[in-house]
Amino acid sequence: MSISRRKFLGQSALTAVGGMLIPSFLKGFDGRNTLLNNSSNKLVIIQFSGGNDGLNTIVPYQNDIYYQQRPNIAIKKSDVIKVTDELGFHPALKSLQGLYDNGDMSIINNVGYPNPDRSHFRSMDIWHTASNSNEYLSTGWLGRYLDKHNNNNHQALEMDDTLSLALKGIEHSGFAMSDPKRLQRTVKTPIVKALVKHHHDHDHEENVAYLYQTLANTVSSSDYLFEKAKTYSSSQSYPKNKLGKSLKQVAELIISGCDTQVYYVTLGGFDTHANQTMTQERLLKAYAESVSAFIKDLKQHNQWNDTMVMTFSEFGRRVKENGSRGTDHGTAGNLFLMSGKLKKAGFYNDAPDLTTLDKGDLIYNMDFRRVYATLLDKWLKVDDQAILNRQFKALSIV
Repeated sequence: MSISRRKFLGQSALTAVGGMLIPSFLKGFDGRNTLLNNSSNKLVIIQFSGGNDGLNTIVPYQNDIYYQQRPNIAIKKSDVIKVTDELGFHPALKSLQGLYDNGDMSIINNVGYPNPDRSHFRSMDIWHTASNSNEYLSTGWLGRYLDKHNNNNHQALEMDDTLSLALKGIEHSGFAMSDPKRLQRTVKTPIVKALVKHHHDHDHEENVAYLYQTLANTVSSSDYLFEKAKTYSSSQSYPKNKLGKSLKQVAELIISGCDTQVYYVTLGGFDTHANQTMTQERLLKAYAESVSAFIKDLKQHNQWNDTMVMTFSEFGRRVKENGSRGTDHGTAGNLFLMSGKLKKAGFYNDAPDLTTLDKGDLIYNMDFRRVYATLLDKWLKVDDQAILNRQFKALSIV
């Protein structure tokens, strides 16, 4: 009885061996090409894992309710970087003020989805798959994009050793890599070379042949990314943290002319149930300084107008602080879009309404899938409805 490729890859001993040699991005590759999109634009996604507190990120510094509900952790009005008469940045975001002032940043408030789930894992799955809260999908929104518009095994690249659900498709998936040089050393081990060299011996066995083709494609992409990584070495000063390192590598690949179109980066640690103030300040400072260096790098090489940076978190936090000088899981949050080609910069919509809450939580009024639809349709130039499996009204940002 025959079994599917997917099932074979999941059960194969060769896959288990390969998993020790090569990261988990092996699954989901196929040598076939499908329809290309009509855009050369780059999309860089930064994921805040843990549920970033949006109210202390974009601060409603004129709102008395904000200070009443957060007597210990609210950002002092005197410390807020005021950008409108009502809203301002957390002081740790100072490096991004110039981007806001120059019209390179759009901030969307109250982003969420109907019937929110406060589980980190489930809510992140919803964001990754663009599903309804009662719907369970095995493919990510970017994975489905790759299924329809993939041209190479590295068209979507995650700067990590494991691949997020967002980049997993049925026939095509993204490519996970934390360092081109380390990846190159991994795939050049004698056993991998031998496996690739002798794959023709198994061409008559479909599943085994597919596994070998997957391995060959991985080696090919490794070679390509390694060569591109050598083309340009950034002289820009980046923060010496994981995010700074990842964005430096992304900038080097973009500037070198790498044909990767989607880059995915994660910054974790935002689950601030206790002692939130110092933790969030540290994370936001690392984020702002890393993104600022990244954008300076791209601007110096005339790549900024063709690049979009989206930053999101799986949910926000509750309005009222808890008893541990932190905040608990909430619902709606804010989302950042940055590019040199924004049609509407600044704040896209109104500040959160703190007078009307849902059992202590903010009420969302912007479905995150409208942002996805906008990026797919207006930026990547593809059929967003075919990828999201339904129609969402695009935003007038790009």
